[in-house]
Amino acid sequence: MLRVLFAGTPDFAVPTLRALIDDPDIVIEYVLTQPDRPSGRGQKVSESAVKRCALEANLTVRQPITLKDPNEIAWIHAQEFDAIVVVAYGQILNAEVLQSPRLGCLNVHASLLPKWRGAAPLQRAIEAGDTATGITIMVMDEGLDTGPMLNTASVPIDDQTTTAELHDQLATIGGPLLVHSLKQLDQGAIQPIEQPHDGVTYAHKITTDDACIRWNRDHTQVMRQIHAFNPVPGAFTFAGSSRIKIYSVRAATGSTRQAGMLWKENDQILVSTRNGNLQILDCQLPGGKRMMLEQMLSHQSAPWIEPIQLLEQGA
Repeated sequence: MLRVLFAGTPDFAVPTLRALIDDPDIVIEYVLTQPDRPSGRGQKVSESAVKRCALEANLTVRQPITLKDPNEIAWIHAQEFDAIVVVAYGQILNAEVLQSPRLGCLNVHASLLPKWRGAAPLQRAIEAGDTATGITIMVMDEGLDTGPMLNTASVPIDDQTTTAELHDQLATIGGPLLVHSLKQLDQGAIQPIEQPHDGVTYAHKITTDDACIRWNRDHTQVMRQIHAFNPVPGAFTFAGSSRIKIYSVRAATGSTRQAGMLWKENDQILVSTRNGNLQILDCQLPGGKRMMLEQMLSHQSAPWIEPIQLLEQGA
């Protein structure tokens, strides 16, 4: 039996935790996750998705403010875990923690390393126009996603793929691949392979400016940007002073108008870019819920009732 400590926080990590819980050869007693924090418009204190999953499985949850705490490090050493599995935990593991388990600390990373090391690999892969991404299982070291690799699994990306879809797809793949890799490592059936030095890219943290739509760019770039930031933070534009979030579009035919011009035409809501039109399929007006195309077409007071120029800043 393998005694494993799990460390993770958001919903992306939950399928891997469940895969570990469900495996008869693995014992999970403890879970590390970030402290409860205020979230949402009401800033209500909420538990992480991993914490909720762990409590449902009757596991003991620990929520240290930092893993640099000597008492926390001493506790980890005393447990003599075979491995620590880390999935989007949100805290840095120092050398003392990394070296504590017999098999090391294994990480589920949402890219095909060494491409897209860092905080936002899904968004940056879509934004860059990559045709594939995937999951890498690696043995962690002290660098930023630089540890040697055990296994990978790839998935395709097309021009309609959103981060929301990719997130769920890769989260589902990650759990079984992690369990398989862990067992291989324990049995000596696999050896970690150093990451290539060529092809390294970094997935920098998303900023508000990243999500601001600039309609005077190529239509393909605009489409990738919109899909990359679906659902969070949501690519946005302004109609007058109203901020509109756009979550999904597709290329549309027809004569191109001035970049940023928004209008309704028959059963389509269209917007022009520098070199082509896009049809809006999913958006959100201020104070409202997300709307799909059918709801958008029937909306009686939407900005697209009459042609309007979209802006990068509110008027």
